[in-house]
Amino acid sequence: MNDHLYAVIMAGGIGSRLWPRSRAATPKQFLDLVGSRTMLQETVERIEPLVPLERVLVVVGEEHRKTVLEQVPGLPEENVLLEPGPRGTAPCIGLAGVVLRQRDVEATMAVFPADHRIADAAGFREAVVAADEVAQEGYLVTLGIEPDHPNTGYGYIERGSSLHKFNGHQAYEVKRFTEKPDEERARAFVESGDYYWNGGIFIWKIETILNEMEDLLPSLSAELERVAEAWPTSRRKEVLKSAWEQVPQTTIDYGIMEKASRVATVPIDVGWDDVGNWATLSALLDSDDRGNVIRGKGKVLLLDTKDSYVYVSQGRMIATIGLEDFVVVDTPDALLICPKDEAQAVRDVVQELDAREWEEYL
Repeated sequence: MNDHLYAVIMAGGIGSRLWPRSRAATPKQFLDLVGSRTMLQETVERIEPLVPLERVLVVVGEEHRKTVLEQVPGLPEENVLLEPGPRGTAPCIGLAGVVLRQRDVEATMAVFPADHRIADAAGFREAVVAADEVAQEGYLVTLGIEPDHPNTGYGYIERGSSLHKFNGHQAYEVKRFTEKPDEERARAFVESGDYYWNGGIFIWKIETILNEMEDLLPSLSAELERVAEAWPTSRRKEVLKSAWEQVPQTTIDYGIMEKASRVATVPIDVGWDDVGNWATLSALLDSDDRGNVIRGKGKVLLLDTKDSYVYVSQGRMIATIGLEDFVVVDTPDALLICPKDEAQAVRDVVQELDAREWEEYL
């Protein structure tokens, strides 16, 4: 086991497609959407057999610092890195990189979003170990999700030349990344067998990723070095805030992965899902004999209703008649009703609330 392996959990974002449960104050990663544990807690517990809490870092906005420490007992306070604001995954990962370099120049960083569901945790850890071994050979490694249908909501990874096996897992060089395709291209990708979903899970040595940032994102790298210099001093917060006003807003995929020359993927088939909207969440949960999923702590009466997801707040009662393939999400101050095939459009509701400055509902 690699004693220099660290986990960096990205816990920012508001999960707007899971409104009205997911809000700015309590985004989806801090909610018990799938089971009794929150998604952040499941992410930590999934990786903890490989990486102890002292080597787990969580990157989050300052407003959620207390929530992280409450949900992950035993996590050292200094392991909660506070982003002054959302600037994309590249600055988030870069911040964690320069902080880790000061702790351990031999560190390897495994990056995990905090909002993924993975059914086979043991198999996932085996793949992380394999990716760690690939990373030791100087590759930027991404885990490629074996696709089981032509999803148009994910980016895709096209595999290239085969590398040898690592920890029993075949690894490949990455030929190219493709942004979210249309239905026809997605179907062709899946049928070819040469493509994987891009789940945004990465493993690399600190020196490898920071060198790539210096080459490919020099303005970001320069600001991060300013932060690194001030990190051990009393000027940390001031310099970090100043740097965040200057860093370019970009993703790690666009800024680094699509341009770097030494990129590899380790395919995984572990029951992965990013729990992106109410329809995909519903598909993950146990249903009754009419295909309905009922969650929450209130009472539900479903008449002539099937294949629907209903969440009800404590102390409330919801009755439905004649619904099919619908989502009903009741919270104390907001109610969402929409067909499952319109679940992606919930983000539009959040944008409209923002435009109307109805901040109490965001």
